[in-house]
Amino acid sequence: MTDKNFSNLINGKMVAADETFDVINPATEEAFAKSPRASKADLDTTVAAAQEAFKTWRKTSHDERKAVLLKIAGILNENIDDLARLLTHEQGKPIAAATSEVGASTFWCTAVAEQEVPTDVLEDTDAHRVEVRHDPVGVVGGIVPWNYPILMSFWKIAPALITGNTIIIKTSPYTPISMLAVAELVKDAAPAGVLNIISGGDELGQWMTEHEGINKISFTGSTPTGRKVAASSATNLKRVTLELGGNDAAIVLPDVDPKAKAKELFWASFANSGQVCIASKRLYIHEDIYDEFKEEFVKTATSVKVGDGSEQGTDLGPVQNKMQFDKVSNLLADTKAKGYNILCGGEIEDKPGYFIPITVVDNPPEDSRIVREEPFGPILPLLKWKDRDDVIARANDSEFGLGGSVWSNDIDAALEIAGELDTGSVWINEAQAVGPHIPFGGHKQSGVGVQHGAEGLLEFTNAKAITVKKG
Repeated sequence: MTDKNFSNLINGKMVAADETFDVINPATEEAFAKSPRASKADLDTTVAAAQEAFKTWRKTSHDERKAVLLKIAGILNENIDDLARLLTHEQGKPIAAATSEVGASTFWCTAVAEQEVPTDVLEDTDAHRVEVRHDPVGVVGGIVPWNYPILMSFWKIAPALITGNTIIIKTSPYTPISMLAVAELVKDAAPAGVLNIISGGDELGQWMTEHEGINKISFTGSTPTGRKVAASSATNLKRVTLELGGNDAAIVLPDVDPKAKAKELFWASFANSGQVCIASKRLYIHEDIYDEFKEEFVKTATSVKVGDGSEQGTDLGPVQNKMQFDKVSNLLADTKAKGYNILCGGEIEDKPGYFIPITVVDNPPEDSRIVREEPFGPILPLLKWKDRDDVIARANDSEFGLGGSVWSNDIDAALEIAGELDTGSVWINEAQAVGPHIPFGGHKQSGVGVQHGAEGLLEFTNAKAITVKKG
C-alpha cells in the first residue's frame, strides 16, 4: 500500500484531490506515500453528501446501524496485519502496538454496536405523558490526532453512527494514510454519505469548525488547538466535544513494592513513547521508597529498545513528527540547562529519525518546565513526597485535569485520595484503563464534554421533550 497515492472517501466513492502532500516515516524521515489535500470545494461536496445521507440514515433502526458497525469491525479484523504495518510506517509505533490499535478499533465498533439511547418517560399519568427522546444532531465532524489515528477515529465513528448521525472524519496531516486505507476497505459497508473520511492540511480543520452544514465537532488534540476549535465553532453555536491535553499525576504510596510496580508504572508513562494524552507524566513517589523505586524504574528504562517500529525486537518507536520532536528536544535542553539530575537518557543521537532516548529526571523542582508542561514524549520526572495533603495539592496544581492514578495496597486510602483529585478519570493500581462503557473526559483545560458510555453517547444527540395532554 505504501507505493500508491491515496484518495478521500466522499459519498461512498474514493475521490482523488487536485493536490497531494508527502507522508513521512518518522523512523527514517523519508516520504513513503502521497496523501490528498482536500480543498474547500471537496469539503463542501462532502458536507452536502453527509447532509443528504442523514435524511435517510436518521430513520434507520438500531439493528440496521448495528449491522453496519459489525460489518466494519469484520473488515478491520480481516485486514489487521496490513493495516498494522501501514500504521507503523506512518506513526512509528512497533508492529505489536499497531496491531493492538487496530484490534481495539474492531472491539470498539463491536461494543458500541450494542449500545442504544433509550427514550426516558418522565411522567405518565391520567393527565399527561412526558417523554424525552434523543435525536441525532446531524452531520458530525471528527478531527483526529496523530498518536492513535485509527482508534481515535473509531472513538468518533462508532457512537456517531449508532445514534443516527452521519460523519466526516478529518485525518491528521501527519498520519492520514492508515485511515484512508481503512476508507478504501469500508467504503461499501455503510450507505453512501454516511461515513466520509478526508485528508487535508490544518486549514481543513478550520473550514470544518466554521462550516454551517456541520452540526457538531468531536475533536481530540492539544489544549491550544482545542481553544481555537471552540472559538470557531461558536460562530454558529456548533455542538463540541473536546478531548484535550493532560499532565496526569501518579501518586505512589509507601506500602507499594517497587520491584512489583516499577515496570508497570514505566509502561503507564512511556507506552507509545509517551505520546498518550492519559500517560502518567508526573510520578510522585513517597520518600520511604523513593530510592528503591528509582533504581527499579531506571533498570526497566535502560532495558527497553527504542528503534524503528518495523524492526523485530523494538519496544518503543520514534516521536511521530518533527514538530513534536522539536518540542520535546527543547524541553530536554531546558532540563539539562537547569542542571537537573538525569538518571538515564538525555542525549539525542545525530541520526535519521525522530528518536529521543527514554529520559528520566530525578526530583526536579515543582515549578520546572518538565513538571508543569505536558511533554508528550519519552521524558518523565520522578518526584518525592512526604505529606498526603501536600502531594494531593501538587498533583492538582495544574491547568490540566484529564486523568490520574493512585498506587497502594490500601484500597480505602487510595480511594480517599482519588476522590480529591481534580480529574475526569482516576485509576487505582493501574492507568489508561478506558472502555466503550466508561465515561471519559477532562476537567479544567483538559476538555469539554465526555466520550464513551451512556454520557458519551448522548453527546451525539439533542434532547427533545414531548408532552402529551391526555383527555
